[in-house]
Amino acid sequence: MPRYLSVGSIPKKRHTAHRVSPGYKNEGIFYEEVVSTHGFSRAYSIAYHLRPPTRVRKVEAAGTWPVERSEQAALRHHHLKTLGIPTKGDPVTGRVPMFTNNDVTMWRCRPANPQQELFRNSLAEEIIFVHKGSGRLLTHFGALPFKPFDYVVIPRCTTYKLEFDAGVQPDLLVIESPGLLGFPSRYINDDGQFKLGAPFCERDIHGPSEPLVIDQETDVPVLIKDGERLTRYTLANHPFDVVGWDGFVYPFTFNADDFEPITGTIHQPPPIHQTFESPGFVVCTFAPRLLDTHPDAIKVPYAHSNVESDEVLYYVRGKFGSRRGVEESSFTIHPHGIPHGPHPGTIVASKDVTRTDELAVMVDTFRPLYLTKQAMELDDANYPMSWLD
Repeated sequence: MPRYLSVGSIPKKRHTAHRVSPGYKNEGIFYEEVVSTHGFSRAYSIAYHLRPPTRVRKVEAAGTWPVERSEQAALRHHHLKTLGIPTKGDPVTGRVPMFTNNDVTMWRCRPANPQQELFRNSLAEEIIFVHKGSGRLLTHFGALPFKPFDYVVIPRCTTYKLEFDAGVQPDLLVIESPGLLGFPSRYINDDGQFKLGAPFCERDIHGPSEPLVIDQETDVPVLIKDGERLTRYTLANHPFDVVGWDGFVYPFTFNADDFEPITGTIHQPPPIHQTFESPGFVVCTFAPRLLDTHPDAIKVPYAHSNVESDEVLYYVRGKFGSRRGVEESSFTIHPHGIPHGPHPGTIVASKDVTRTDELAVMVDTFRPLYLTKQAMELDDANYPMSWLD
């Protein structure tokens, strides 16, 4: 979880009356809402609303959002080119599923329209990696600016709206996690602070800085997702009516270019790139970095068999030294049980290279990952043979 934040107006003690200051229509107190994880035993935040957050006018079924696994006849490597996928929908409804299992679903999204209504994922955390575009994430915690190469981390049950600045077509990678997301435990000392040797620290994590306080007594629809089921709640007032909050649960951004790579004289294993962890997978950031300095170092990854993991790489920027034929917005998936490694010619080509400019997001899962039907439509069937000389 990120560090403790306190934003806006809160009372001196928890669960005591936070009295309304003059000027507000609802004389009396602000209404407390506890946002907690693992029941009431893990991280939480406490927010103070102008009106009770429970005021619902209507509840209606809104359909389903199925993620269909493809029928894969063979175990093999895959390469998907998603740079030119059509724009569609908005930042929520335009998401196209690529990979899924019980622990994670990965989506691509190139929205054609602004977000139409508020959205809330009630069963999963979300990481929205902003490949292109900038704007603000609006929630009851406040407005959170984001820019290219930001990971925008949204806790489950956060009602939100993504607003993008004009001029650039937004391009997103969305990682949906039913398990709680956190930072790697080996980065954190016993006092809860990032260790001095960690590749990023508290200064690189940005949460909302001031309340939004939308005071509107009007019907507001919210689209709620729990798994594949969609429900539309119509609230009696705007839910972003929070005057203050504090705690450890809130949306935040971390920019991939703020990741400080760990390097060595010889090639280091992928866990040095780890950025987030969840019970069923990890997220890693392959950031620009100096390459190995040993005079005999092989500077591209050694061939390896993923005995217990499926490895997905999303290519963001630069030239990836161990791969031929991949491009910006490509995915590769190298599954469990079969080896993969550098393409022919890349070992020699990297001999005199001193640094790499690549930026990629990697997701390693601990259980088998399935391609969706939409992903298979983008698949390069010849990729498994691309290691031949």
